Order: sequence, then C-alpha cells, then structure tokens
Amino acid sequence: MSLEHSGLVIQSTGSWYTVLDDAGSRINCKFKGKYKISGIKATNPIAVGDRVLFVDTEDANVGLITKILPRSNYIVRKSTKLSKVEQIIASNIDICLLMVTINRPRTSSGFIDRYLTCNEAYHIPSALVFNKIDLYDDDDMQRLEELQNIYENAGYKTFRTSVVENIGLDDVINEMKGKTCLFSGHSGVGKSAFIHAIQPELNLKIGDISQVHEKGMHTTTYATMYALSFGGFIIDTPGIKEFGLTGFERSEVAERFPEMRKFQIGCRFNNCMHINEPGCAVIQAVEDGLISEERYNNYLDILQDEYFDVVDYRDKKKLL
Repeated sequence: MSLEHSGLVIQSTGSWYTVLDDAGSRINCKFKGKYKISGIKATNPIAVGDRVLFVDTEDANVGLITKILPRSNYIVRKSTKLSKVEQIIASNIDICLLMVTINRPRTSSGFIDRYLTCNEAYHIPSALVFNKIDLYDDDDMQRLEELQNIYENAGYKTFRTSVVENIGLDDVINEMKGKTCLFSGHSGVGKSAFIHAIQPELNLKIGDISQVHEKGMHTTTYATMYALSFGGFIIDTPGIKEFGLTGFERSEVAERFPEMRKFQIGCRFNNCMHINEPGCAVIQAVEDGLISEERYNNYLDILQDEYFDVVDYRDKKKLL
C-alpha cells in the first residue's frame, strides 16, 4: 500500500492540482472520488489553500489525492450570474485583501459590499487596498476619502497604495506577514503589479487596461498560491467582474454588515429586515448618520439578489 503524504494545494486548474508537500517539493496530483459540502454544489471539489493527503502512483511525477483535511474556512461565489452552481475560490484564509480602484477601472461600492458580505458569511477577515492613487485627481481623492471613512467606520482596515510611486506597500506587507492572504478584485486594479512589486522573484505577468472599456485584461487564469519571503502565503485570484452571493439566507444579510449587526439588537421586532419596519434601530442609525446611507442602500440591493427569491424592495427604500 502506498505511503500517504500531506501537502498544501497551491494551484488548481480544474482537473489537476499542484501540491506543495511538507518537504517543499511540488507534485502534480489528481483527485479520484467525490467530495461534497452540505448545501454547496461546487464546480471544484478541491481549492487552493486546502491541506490534503495524497499517495504516489506508478507515474513518479503524479500523485493521487485521497483526502481533503478539514478547512478552517473557505469562500464561495456563484460560477456565473444566473448559475445555481458555486465555485470555491480558496480555503484556510487568514485575511482577504480586496484591491479596489476609484477609476481605471472603477470599483463600485456595491461590488465591495457584496464581497465583504460574503467574507463575513464565511468568517474571513477583510481589508481594503485602494490602489493606483498616483492616478487620482481631486475628485477621485475626495471619493477615496469618503470610501475610507465609510469602511473604517464599519470596522475594516483600509490602505492607500501606488506601485508606481512606492506608496503604502510596506503598510500592506506588515499586514500580510505570516498570514495566508487572499488577494482579489476586478481585473486591472493592479493585483499582479502589486505582487510583483513586493515579490519580484515571482515574475508574475502584468496586464494592461483595455482602452475600449477601461476594464482590466485578465493576467491570472487560475487561483495560485505563492510563498512570501517575509513569511506567509498570498493567493492570487483571477479578476472578478461580478460577485454573486451564495450560501446564506436573505434574513442573515444584515448580520454580515458589522455596523448593522451592532444596532439591530435595538430593533422592535426580532425578525426585522430593516426595510420599512416601525421601531427599526438600523434605519434610525442611518438617519442619525451612524451607518453609511450608501452601505445601507447596497444592503437593500443585496436583498434583491436573484440567489434569493426575487423581491423588489425599491419602493420600500426609505433613504434614497
């Protein structure tokens, strides 16, 4: 019987998995069997970040994964906008660094809030990295100030960075040391350029911005994990255009907004959805400026996600 080895999945291409074993060697592995998570219909049974057991095969260069070890967490998104099937992006994550840009390309607060909501649901700490600040004009800087205030007041760390001018990179590195960091965001926000700046020996491909739509050109095809020279790992993910929520109920969405979670205990009704109910402490906090109106309206938009039963709350919005 073949001896079992343990290792870390550092790349997944759908049918093949690159595993870093405990001796530091890389082994190409396949997975034979079925693996299901309760409530999840995943396209990929194994994700980058998984710890696995594998055995040798007759081909000395190929291993066979026999077991996926328990995960501390994982993050899931819908495979496509209308799909009921999910994709596990990565697992065993210590922090998600969501890289966003004010323009070239623009990252909407709606996208940010969907991503943060999903991270909260799967118990993944998050921070925002506002990149390309060297390109911002006065209006962009004003918007940057607004967004940093919104998210810091909600309880998230934020960073300002510019790879071109070497601004803020050390602050982000200090946050990453010794952790497994998921790096995500739209294509074109500068993820690969940032990773190249802090770990040039990885020699990552850096893409350009499409001049037609000012959208990023994909430079990462599959999620890949890299060891960091200063300790820890970074998981570079393909650029995400949209983020479909999955894996929890509409009634749980407010729980995924830390600032709303703090106030909702004061609502008159235990099942308050914070839409137009009397005695809603969350709505009152929005009116008092204690919760961002922009974040609140993004919350209402999330409630209309097609993942849930379709309900139109637009006529019920109190604070537009």
